[in-house]
Amino acid sequence: MKRRYLLAFAALLPFPALAQAPEPTGPQPELPREKLVIVGHGGSEHVFNVEMAVKPEQQVTGEMFRTSVPEDGGMLFDWGFPRESQMWMRNTLVSLDMVFINADGTIRSIAENTTPRSLAVIESRGPVRATLELAAGTTAKLDIRVGDTVKQKLFGNAP
Repeated sequence: MKRRYLLAFAALLPFPALAQAPEPTGPQPELPREKLVIVGHGGSEHVFNVEMAVKPEQQVTGEMFRTSVPEDGGMLFDWGFPRESQMWMRNTLVSLDMVFINADGTIRSIAENTTPRSLAVIESRGPVRATLELAAGTTAKLDIRVGDTVKQKLFGNAP
């Protein structure tokens, strides 16, 4: 049954080779970090130092098995081109906020306080270039909203 869910999820991803990838069994090493700034609707700026998940194997593992996410950290998933983003929380031990970001850096949608270990698919509701995972409650605490701008070299608007 577990393998069936993994294969079903892997089919949602644009990387067919992942269907045969071994299932992660523990936390992976931290990924390289880069600066990311979210500019709020009132002009406020929120600076994060995020891990960059750019390779398929990094994207499959993501934040799995980690016991915390730093307040000023997170993980940015670069899909390489605009596409539907479909995430899940399998083996993710902490709740997250997922921020789905258009190719121009504007926030398309936000899923707040996701359920740890859930197999429910969390969708971007349209094509996005990237997905940002932050500690649960961050978007509400900082009043980050749909339409706000994410500045990062990925979007060609690095601060």
